[in-house]
Amino acid sequence: MKITPLLIDNAKKYSHKSALIFQNEPISFLQLKDNAFKLAQALLKLGLKKSDKIAIYLPNCPQYFYSYLAIWSCGFVAVPLDFMLTEEEIVSCLRHSEAKAIIMQPKPNVRIENIKLNCLQLKEIIVTKEKISGTLSLIELIQKQSSIPPCVEINPQDLAAIFYTSGSTGRPKGVLTNYLQIEAPAKAMSYFVNLNDNDIALCALPLSHLGGLVFLQGLVYLGSSVVLMERFIPLEFLRNIQEYKVTCFWLVPQMYYAILQLKEFETFDFSSLRFITVFGAPGSFEQIKRFHKYCPNAKLFHGWGMTETQGPTIVSGPDSKKIESIGRPLPWVEVKIFDEDDKELPTGQVGEIVIRGEQISVGYYKDPQLTQQTIRNGWFHTGDLGRFDEEGDLYIVGRIKEMIKVAGQICFEPEVETVIMKHPEVIECAVVGVPDKLRGEVPKAFVVLKEGSKLGFEDLREFCRKHLAHFKIPHYFEFLKELPKTRSGKVDKTKLRNLK
Repeated sequence: MKITPLLIDNAKKYSHKSALIFQNEPISFLQLKDNAFKLAQALLKLGLKKSDKIAIYLPNCPQYFYSYLAIWSCGFVAVPLDFMLTEEEIVSCLRHSEAKAIIMQPKPNVRIENIKLNCLQLKEIIVTKEKISGTLSLIELIQKQSSIPPCVEINPQDLAAIFYTSGSTGRPKGVLTNYLQIEAPAKAMSYFVNLNDNDIALCALPLSHLGGLVFLQGLVYLGSSVVLMERFIPLEFLRNIQEYKVTCFWLVPQMYYAILQLKEFETFDFSSLRFITVFGAPGSFEQIKRFHKYCPNAKLFHGWGMTETQGPTIVSGPDSKKIESIGRPLPWVEVKIFDEDDKELPTGQVGEIVIRGEQISVGYYKDPQLTQQTIRNGWFHTGDLGRFDEEGDLYIVGRIKEMIKVAGQICFEPEVETVIMKHPEVIECAVVGVPDKLRGEVPKAFVVLKEGSKLGFEDLREFCRKHLAHFKIPHYFEFLKELPKTRSGKVDKTKLRNLK
């Protein structure tokens, strides 16, 4: 993606149109371009050079947009860091990535002096709020510069970003993304849902994650506007849809469930929505369908993608009757189902989803072993299990790590979750495998009940008996007030497995 000409063209075409709305304050495409270029000039004058790595540690805010765009207009490498990371985790990522600068918002438990002490390669710390000793002010840097576009030659294969993601393994991985690949999500959204310059998208996903970044990519590449939330608050999310006549958004299933628990949910006007998308396998398709019923003009899409694939990579069609399916892949991406020996499986059989195409990451930063394990013979191994039906639609069965072997019989965690979620008194559910001396492993269910519910373990066990084979029925149930979540809104099963 050649950011500089896109920003210039957008500023001419949509000069006074809102590119971004944050906390009721609109920012035009012209202002977005000017602020991005001013920051770019400031970074260059600090002595930073093409291919230098610049970390971003911010909550969702306009400065996050400026930072990404400034970095990419200069040929730097963006290193977005989740704003929930601890000081120790920040230091680890900064040292591993060899970042030369960081744009950050200070927090009480993140001490700048410790970051400087432990990251000797770090030359500049730029803060977005009040200036602190030993740092530079982002506001002052922007105010002092002109909005002349930077003149840097950028090649499509140049490294554009390192995304640190722990996935389901718990071990952070630096996913490599080049300048050609950062435009892939916007191209995919144009292909799948016709995202365009008439759309107003509502973003409540963190910009440090691909799901949030897609909103920025759509804005730059396609001219759509973005209503940006600092974080996901269900009631505020609904108010924003109604107030700004939002036309689209994409969320993970758990966010839809949270919205549906609001007493005010049915009082809002969702008529402006033209499409809504769920990414990730819902435990309850019935709840997603219920949300959709209140969106009279909206198409419902079910999609899939990973940071490594620059998703969305696979999305169901707008008229699909098979909401359980994630649909079909982009025409310029190949997807197959492999067995454990990397042999292609026939239609209908469950195996690992593998993908290849130019938008797929080339691997992990400074981790050749993991790269070799994940990318074999040109195919990226996703770790997700799935199957194709006779019509070519793909279904996610679960993660390989979500497969429980109960005395030699296979049980998939999402399958059990889907059944438990059908109970009318259940809000959320997550199932994990736990050790068992007799059977090797057995399912354990963590369940969140509706307020005031008197449902007990035996009630749920009896309910499961009606829908599941005996070895799939959870041996243990635990009721929680809420399930732990990652910053992207997904259930954090690593934390659940570690609960004592």
